[in-house]
Amino acid sequence: MTSWSFANVIQNDTSFNTPTLQKVIASSHRSIENRARDHDRHPLETLEFFGVSSNQTVVELWSGGGWYTEILAPFLRDRGKLIVTNFDPTKSKPAKAFQDKLAASPDIFGKVKVVTIDPPQRLNLAPDNSVDVVLTFRNIHNWIISGYADKVYTAAFQALKPNGILGVEEHRAKPGTNLQESAKTGYIDENAVIAEIEKVGFKFISKSEINANPKDTKDYPDGVWTLPPTLRLGEKDKDRYLAIGESDRMTLKFIKPSYN
Repeated sequence: MTSWSFANVIQNDTSFNTPTLQKVIASSHRSIENRARDHDRHPLETLEFFGVSSNQTVVELWSGGGWYTEILAPFLRDRGKLIVTNFDPTKSKPAKAFQDKLAASPDIFGKVKVVTIDPPQRLNLAPDNSVDVVLTFRNIHNWIISGYADKVYTAAFQALKPNGILGVEEHRAKPGTNLQESAKTGYIDENAVIAEIEKVGFKFISKSEINANPKDTKDYPDGVWTLPPTLRLGEKDKDRYLAIGESDRMTLKFIKPSYN
C-alpha cells in the first residue's frame, strides 16, 4: 500500500502543479475538524487580505495547534519560507504536541523553521529586516495578560523588511472596553490594539470585516471560550453557542514604514 503524502497529492493531481491557497485549503492533508472551521475563519480571504504569496518569508507567531500552519506550510514550501514560534517542548505539553505534529508529517512540515521562544526575554524571530510578513491569529489577549505584548510587536517590527506587513486577527471587544480587563475574557478593543501596535513604529493601513460576527454578544460566563470551538461550558446551552459560531474578530493590516 502506498503511503499518503502531500507530495503524492501534488504529483497525482495536475491542478496542484502550482499549489494556490485555494487548493491547499481544500486539500485532504488537513483534518476534517480543521476544515470544519473554515466557515468561521475564512482562511482564503484572510490570507489574501494580508497579501501572503507563495514566494515570501512568513513568520507565524504563537501557532497553537497549527491550524494555520497546516495551510501556510505547504503553500510556502517550494518557493517561500515559513517560520513558526514554539515554546520549549520539554516544559509545555501544547508545545510538545505541536512539535510532534510537525515531525509526524515531514512532507508537509519538513521545511518549516521552528524558533523556540521564551518571552519576554527570548523573542528573536528572525534576522533583522529579513521577513516579508508576520501573522498572528487570536493571540494578543494572551500577550496583554502576560505583560509583554509590546515586546512581541517590537520583535515583529525588527524582523520585518521595510514595507513588510504585520497581519493581526483577534477577538474584538465592545468599543471602549478596558484593555487589561477585557483581555481576561479573550476580547480586546480594536482601537486600543491599533494604538498599541503603532507605538512601536508600525503604521495601520487597512482593516477587513472578513471575520466579523454580529451574532457574538461578547458577554458570556467564560468569555470567548464559551463559544466554539472551545465550548467551555460543555453541554450547557451548547446549541445556542453553536448557533452563534466563533467570535467576532478584527482583521487588521499594518506596515513597517520604509525610512529610505
